[in-house]
Amino acid sequence: MNKKVIWLIIGLMAAAVMGVGGLQYYWIQEAIRLKQEEFDTSVFAAINRIAERLEDAEQMQANLQAYQLDSTSSVTPLSIQEEFKLSRSTPFFNVGAEVKDSYHKSGTLISNKENCPCEDCKKKRLIKSEQQLLYIEKMLTQNLLSPKKLVDRLNLVALDEYIGKEFKNRGINLEYKYGIFANEDESFVIQDGHYVVADNTTHETEVGWSTLFNTPYKVDLFQKIDLASPGQLMIQFPSQSTLMYSSVFWPLMLSILFTVIIMGCFYYTILTIFHQKKLSEMKTDFINNMTHEFKTPIATISLAADSISSPKISGAPEKVKRFANIIRQENKRMNAQVEKVLQMAIVDKREFQLNLTGIDLHQVILQAVAHANLQAEQRGGLVSAELSASNPQIQGDITHVSNIIANLLDNANKYSPEIPKISVSTSNVSGGVQVIVKDHGVGMNKEALKHIFDKFYRVHTGNLHDVKGFGLGLSYVKALMTAHKGQIDVKSELGKGSSFILFFPFQVEN
Repeated sequence: MNKKVIWLIIGLMAAAVMGVGGLQYYWIQEAIRLKQEEFDTSVFAAINRIAERLEDAEQMQANLQAYQLDSTSSVTPLSIQEEFKLSRSTPFFNVGAEVKDSYHKSGTLISNKENCPCEDCKKKRLIKSEQQLLYIEKMLTQNLLSPKKLVDRLNLVALDEYIGKEFKNRGINLEYKYGIFANEDESFVIQDGHYVVADNTTHETEVGWSTLFNTPYKVDLFQKIDLASPGQLMIQFPSQSTLMYSSVFWPLMLSILFTVIIMGCFYYTILTIFHQKKLSEMKTDFINNMTHEFKTPIATISLAADSISSPKISGAPEKVKRFANIIRQENKRMNAQVEKVLQMAIVDKREFQLNLTGIDLHQVILQAVAHANLQAEQRGGLVSAELSASNPQIQGDITHVSNIIANLLDNANKYSPEIPKISVSTSNVSGGVQVIVKDHGVGMNKEALKHIFDKFYRVHTGNLHDVKGFGLGLSYVKALMTAHKGQIDVKSELGKGSSFILFFPFQVEN
């Protein structure tokens, strides 16, 4: 897949994830806003109803006081309220002149439903109306001449009861703080069911209640009775934000969870894409290398076969024997390459079985070193052995152990660009034998060290392509060391060579 296409897909996926995250954030914010509006509506409805109930209570109290001015009257506060049916839209203390004029002109109440035309009934209605008017005038006089302060017009027990009942009726179950603010004194006179004493600490009290003063939940008191509202009821909910976010807590948590899952899958998908791309490149490289590895012996065999069939060569037994040996060697070389691929396929499928026997590791190493020296000497190099292990006897599969050492020596020779200088050393460690194969070749960087045991991976050598191979050797070594319950590690520095450290246990446990 083209790299541009991959980055385009990644960009589209990133934009989609960000878009989904943005939409989730928008809907959560919208849900919080709607919950806030619903809460505000409920609170304002409750505090307005509380203000109305306080006004109703004061009107009833005023009617009762007026009635008590003349205990001989047969008129009750209830009858006054029922007869006049005072409208909430008409200020209570401003009805006197209008009502008196109406009484004197008609001699009866506007709302009186008794319409008997006889003189006695008219006289009774007039007397009753005059009595009611007298009590209202007395009530008005008492309130106008002896005006009360705001704090004297409120009952703490009733106020607490009104607030609690209205909040309960509207499902408002949050903890709250409330206060009555007097406009005349410019201070709180009641706070949370207690009177505020006006002394030197008043200012400090108000400072402590500054958040209450700035609350959006406030309503004017007695604004339909007085010419100007004497104060305000203010309500504050300290845990209001908790309520707002608790309503969207689970949707928010699920949204975060799903977003994390999507991001994790997105990240895994990106890694998989790049891994598959790299694997595809390595397989392509493997096919190319295999083609080149097979092309040379095939061409050599073809040339040797043509030479043997030539009349000049067929008549010379020595030359026929020579070309036959070339065909045999190249055929053996091709079989070895095919065997490597087949072995790796078996290792991948975990279908191999170890034929465990006692092995003298020093003997295996000496044979591998002797074979590697034949290649190194052609380039003026040397493969040396320092066998210091006092007990080289291990348990293992002789074929696979030999292949492990041979693969490492072959790698060391291939990646030594100048005169190869390779050493193999052994030593006894706890539980087994340690083998170190060291070269002074090109070395590897940190990125290469992460992948050298991957199948088909080959260390890059720049623009040079003189290092042959399938990229299967080290993958095979890693798999077989694991099968032998051993370990393999590598230390390398770019330009200074590499060291492969093997550990073979004395006993391979089944």
